[in-house]
Amino acid sequence: MSLLPDITEFQKKLSTLPIAKFQAGDSVLAAGARTGQLLILKKGAVSIVRETVEIAKVTEVGAVLGELSALLEQPHTADVRALEPSEFYVADAATLLVQDSTVLLYVAALLARRLDRANGAVIELKNQVQAGQPPGRISKTIQKIQEFLAPSGADLVYPGYPFPIF
Repeated sequence: MSLLPDITEFQKKLSTLPIAKFQAGDSVLAAGARTGQLLILKKGAVSIVRETVEIAKVTEVGAVLGELSALLEQPHTADVRALEPSEFYVADAATLLVQDSTVLLYVAALLARRLDRANGAVIELKNQVQAGQPPGRISKTIQKIQEFLAPSGADLVYPGYPFPIF
């Protein structure tokens, strides 16, 4: 039995959710706010900024935003701003994550993938520092870690499916 959710079932659940639309420049989520929402990117692009540092640009359909706030029961830790007209499926995080194991497993798989990739890059970074690699190479690895930790949905590929789930 696979822990990964059934793709068709997950997409069906998303289609029942309301959609929020944002124009370029609109605030999607604000650091320090508690929305209680999960946002799943349907289309568009957003910038994620934490403490004045852009940590990611997200364009992947299926990327989940607000999951850390929901799972850790804390305010959002970053500002998310639309870079272009964008649409999100919107769900009450507590309800959806508690009552729907398909969505919970999807979010868990996304987080696990991000953590696994970031761990590999941290090992690479440690090896580069110990080997005295030039700052430019170390900087590229740090950028890679940022990218791996950024919200994404498109990189969650299931065994037997040669394409992302969306």
